[in-house]
Amino acid sequence: MARRSRHTEYNEDLNIWQAFTDLMSNAFMILLLLLLITTTKYAISQISNNKNTATPPILLIKDANYRFAPGSAAIAPSMFNYITNKIVPDIEKTTKDFNINTVEIIGHTDEQSIGSATSNLDNNLEAAVSREGSLSNLNAGSNADLGLMRSLAVVKELLKIQKQQGRMPGVKFRAYSAAQLILPNGEFAPIPNNQRQPDATRRRIEIRFTRLGKEREVK
Repeated sequence: MARRSRHTEYNEDLNIWQAFTDLMSNAFMILLLLLLITTTKYAISQISNNKNTATPPILLIKDANYRFAPGSAAIAPSMFNYITNKIVPDIEKTTKDFNINTVEIIGHTDEQSIGSATSNLDNNLEAAVSREGSLSNLNAGSNADLGLMRSLAVVKELLKIQKQQGRMPGVKFRAYSAAQLILPNGEFAPIPNNQRQPDATRRRIEIRFTRLGKEREVK
Protein backbone atom coordinates (compact mmCIF):
# COMPACT_ATOMS: atom_id res chain seq x y z
CA MET A 1 0.00 0.00 0.00
CA ALA A 2 2.90 2.35 0.83
CA ARG A 3 4.38 1.85 -2.61
CA ARG A 4 1.08 2.70 -4.26
CA SER A 5 0.78 5.81 -2.11
CA ARG A 6 4.24 7.06 -3.05
CA HIS A 7 3.57 6.29 -6.70
CA THR A 8 0.30 8.17 -6.52
CA GLU A 9 1.96 11.18 -4.84
CA TYR A 10 4.69 11.15 -7.51
CA ASN A 11 2.10 11.17 -10.30
CA GLU A 12 0.20 13.99 -8.61
CA ASP A 13 3.42 16.03 -8.24
CA LEU A 14 4.23 15.40 -11.88
CA ASN A 15 0.76 16.45 -13.01
CA ILE A 16 0.97 19.65 -10.95
CA TRP A 17 4.36 20.51 -12.49
CA GLN A 18 3.05 19.90 -16.00
CA ALA A 19 0.03 22.10 -15.31
CA PHE A 20 2.32 24.82 -13.95
CA THR A 21 4.57 24.53 -17.01
CA ASP A 22 1.60 24.76 -19.34
CA LEU A 23 0.32 27.82 -17.48
CA MET A 24 3.68 29.58 -17.72
CA SER A 25 3.96 28.68 -21.40
CA ASN A 26 0.50 30.10 -22.14
CA ALA A 27 1.29 33.26 -20.17
CA PHE A 28 4.52 33.68 -22.13
CA MET A 29 2.66 33.28 -25.43
CA ILE A 30 0.11 35.89 -24.35
CA LEU A 31 2.90 38.31 -23.45
CA LEU A 32 4.53 37.73 -26.83
CA LEU A 33 1.21 38.36 -28.58
CA LEU A 34 0.67 41.60 -26.65
CA LEU A 35 4.20 42.71 -27.47
CA LEU A 36 3.65 41.92 -31.16
CA ILE A 37 0.39 43.89 -31.23
CA THR A 38 2.02 46.88 -29.50
CA THR A 39 5.00 46.80 -31.87
CA THR A 40 2.75 46.57 -34.93
CA LYS A 41 0.63 49.51 -33.78
CA TYR A 42 3.77 51.56 -33.19
CA ALA A 43 5.13 50.68 -36.64
CA ILE A 44 1.84 51.61 -38.30
CA SER A 45 1.79 54.86 -36.36
CA GLN A 46 5.32 55.64 -37.44
CA ILE A 47 4.47 54.95 -41.08
CA SER A 48 1.33 57.09 -40.98
CA ASN A 49 3.29 59.94 -39.40
CA ASN A 50 6.20 59.65 -41.81
CA LYS A 51 6.02 62.62 -44.14
CA ASN A 52 7.90 60.75 -46.85
CA THR A 53 4.98 58.34 -47.24
CA ALA A 54 2.23 60.96 -47.09
CA THR A 55 0.65 62.52 -50.15
CA PRO A 56 1.41 66.20 -50.81
CA PRO A 57 -1.46 68.52 -51.75
CA ILE A 58 -2.32 69.70 -55.25
CA LEU A 59 -2.34 73.47 -55.71
CA LEU A 60 -4.64 75.14 -58.23
CA ILE A 61 -4.74 78.48 -59.98
CA LYS A 62 -8.37 78.55 -61.06
CA ASP A 63 -9.43 80.46 -64.13
CA ALA A 64 -12.57 81.59 -62.32
CA ASN A 65 -10.39 83.62 -59.94
CA TYR A 66 -7.19 84.36 -61.85
CA ARG A 67 -7.68 83.97 -65.53
CA PHE A 68 -5.70 84.24 -68.73
CA ALA A 69 -7.16 86.23 -71.59
CA PRO A 70 -8.68 83.97 -74.28
CA GLY A 71 -5.94 82.38 -76.36
CA SER A 72 -3.23 84.10 -74.29
CA ALA A 73 -0.52 83.01 -71.87
CA ALA A 74 0.14 86.50 -70.48
CA ILE A 75 -0.03 86.63 -66.69
CA ALA A 76 -2.24 89.42 -65.37
CA PRO A 77 -1.13 91.50 -62.33
CA SER A 78 -3.73 89.85 -60.08
CA MET A 79 -2.42 86.39 -60.98
CA PHE A 80 1.18 87.52 -60.47
CA ASN A 81 0.30 88.76 -56.97
CA TYR A 82 -1.42 85.47 -56.21
CA ILE A 83 1.62 83.51 -57.35
CA THR A 84 3.96 85.68 -55.29
CA ASN A 85 1.92 85.91 -52.10
CA LYS A 86 0.17 82.52 -52.02
CA ILE A 87 1.62 79.97 -54.43
CA VAL A 88 5.30 80.57 -53.60
CA PRO A 89 4.84 80.22 -49.80
CA ASP A 90 2.75 77.09 -50.35
CA ILE A 91 5.45 75.63 -52.61
CA GLU A 92 8.10 76.40 -50.00
CA LYS A 93 6.10 74.76 -47.22
CA THR A 94 5.12 71.69 -49.22
CA THR A 95 8.58 71.01 -50.63
CA LYS A 96 10.01 71.25 -47.12
CA ASP A 97 7.31 69.19 -45.41
CA PHE A 98 7.37 66.37 -47.97
CA ASN A 99 11.03 66.44 -49.03
CA ILE A 100 10.09 67.44 -52.59
CA ASN A 101 12.65 68.34 -55.24
CA THR A 102 10.47 68.78 -58.33
CA VAL A 103 7.32 70.82 -58.94
CA GLU A 104 5.19 70.05 -62.00
CA ILE A 105 3.11 72.85 -63.51
CA ILE A 106 0.31 71.54 -65.75
CA GLY A 107 -1.79 73.73 -68.00
CA HIS A 108 -5.43 72.72 -68.57
CA THR A 109 -7.80 74.31 -71.08
CA ASP A 110 -11.46 73.82 -71.91
CA GLU A 111 -12.77 72.07 -75.00
CA GLN A 112 -13.20 75.24 -77.07
CA SER A 113 -11.10 75.13 -80.22
CA ILE A 114 -8.27 77.61 -80.77
CA GLY A 115 -9.40 78.12 -84.35
CA SER A 116 -7.26 78.27 -87.45
CA ALA A 117 -4.13 79.76 -85.89
CA THR A 118 -0.81 78.29 -86.98
CA SER A 119 1.50 77.03 -84.26
CA ASN A 120 5.13 78.10 -84.20
CA LEU A 121 6.12 76.26 -81.03
CA ASP A 122 8.16 73.65 -82.90
CA ASN A 123 10.52 76.35 -84.16
CA ASN A 124 10.46 78.93 -81.35
CA LEU A 125 9.77 77.11 -78.08
CA GLU A 126 13.34 76.82 -76.81
CA ALA A 127 14.14 80.48 -77.55
CA ALA A 128 10.93 81.68 -75.91
CA VAL A 129 11.64 79.75 -72.72
CA SER A 130 15.22 81.01 -72.42
CA ARG A 131 16.05 83.71 -69.91
CA GLU A 132 16.01 86.44 -72.53
CA GLY A 133 13.12 84.99 -74.52
CA SER A 134 9.45 85.92 -74.36
CA LEU A 135 6.38 83.71 -74.59
CA SER A 136 4.62 86.52 -76.42
CA ASN A 137 6.49 85.40 -79.53
CA LEU A 138 4.70 82.04 -79.48
CA ASN A 139 1.51 81.30 -81.40
CA ALA A 140 -0.74 78.54 -80.07
CA GLY A 141 -2.21 76.37 -82.79
CA SER A 142 -4.06 74.04 -80.43
CA ASN A 143 -5.22 73.69 -76.86
CA ALA A 144 -2.16 71.52 -76.25
CA ASP A 145 0.01 74.47 -77.29
CA LEU A 146 -1.98 76.90 -75.16
CA GLY A 147 -1.86 74.71 -72.07
CA LEU A 148 1.92 74.37 -72.41
CA MET A 149 2.39 78.11 -72.96
CA ARG A 150 0.39 78.93 -69.83
CA SER A 151 2.24 76.44 -67.67
CA LEU A 152 5.54 77.83 -69.00
CA ALA A 153 4.42 81.36 -68.15
CA VAL A 154 3.91 80.29 -64.52
CA VAL A 155 7.23 78.43 -64.49
CA LYS A 156 9.09 81.47 -65.78
CA GLU A 157 7.63 83.62 -63.00
CA LEU A 158 8.56 81.03 -60.37
CA LEU A 159 12.11 80.79 -61.73
CA LYS A 160 12.41 84.58 -61.68
CA ILE A 161 11.30 84.72 -58.04
CA GLN A 162 13.64 81.84 -57.20
CA LYS A 163 16.63 83.62 -58.74
CA GLN A 164 15.93 87.19 -57.66
CA GLN A 165 14.62 86.52 -54.15
CA GLY A 166 16.35 83.26 -53.25
CA ARG A 167 13.01 81.58 -52.60
CA MET A 168 12.29 77.85 -53.12
CA PRO A 169 16.00 76.85 -53.08
CA GLY A 170 16.95 73.69 -54.93
CA VAL A 171 13.48 73.15 -56.41
CA LYS A 172 13.24 72.17 -60.08
CA PHE A 173 10.22 73.13 -62.19
CA ARG A 174 8.70 71.26 -65.12
CA ALA A 175 5.99 72.48 -67.47
CA TYR A 176 3.37 70.22 -69.04
CA SER A 177 0.14 70.54 -70.97
CA ALA A 178 -2.99 68.44 -70.54
CA ALA A 179 -4.95 70.54 -73.05
CA GLN A 180 -8.69 69.84 -72.66
CA LEU A 181 -8.21 66.14 -71.94
CA ILE A 182 -8.49 65.92 -68.13
CA LEU A 183 -11.55 67.10 -66.21
CA PRO A 184 -11.19 68.68 -62.74
CA ASN A 185 -12.26 65.35 -61.17
CA GLY A 186 -9.35 63.57 -62.87
CA GLU A 187 -11.43 61.71 -65.44
CA PHE A 188 -10.88 61.84 -69.20
CA ALA A 189 -13.10 64.38 -70.94
CA PRO A 190 -15.97 62.91 -72.98
CA ILE A 191 -16.43 63.58 -76.68
CA PRO A 192 -18.57 66.74 -77.04
CA ASN A 193 -22.10 66.03 -78.24
CA ASN A 194 -22.54 69.31 -80.10
CA GLN A 195 -20.43 72.42 -80.50
CA ARG A 196 -17.43 72.73 -78.21
CA GLN A 197 -18.28 75.08 -75.37
CA PRO A 198 -16.19 77.36 -73.13
CA ASP A 199 -15.98 76.16 -69.54
CA ALA A 200 -14.12 78.18 -66.91
CA THR A 201 -14.15 75.28 -64.44
CA ARG A 202 -11.89 73.27 -66.74
CA ARG A 203 -9.37 76.05 -67.36
CA ARG A 204 -6.76 75.91 -64.62
CA ILE A 205 -3.10 75.63 -63.71
CA GLU A 206 -2.41 72.54 -61.64
CA ILE A 207 0.66 72.38 -59.41
CA ARG A 208 1.80 68.92 -58.38
CA PHE A 209 4.72 67.84 -56.23
CA THR A 210 7.00 64.91 -56.87
CA ARG A 211 10.30 63.52 -55.67
CA LEU A 212 12.51 62.45 -58.55
CA GLY A 213 15.54 60.20 -58.21
CA LYS A 214 18.42 59.67 -60.56
CA GLU A 215 17.70 58.21 -63.97
CA ARG A 216 18.70 54.59 -64.33
CA GLU A 217 19.08 52.67 -67.55
CA VAL A 218 16.99 49.51 -67.65
CA LYS A 219 18.81 46.63 -69.33
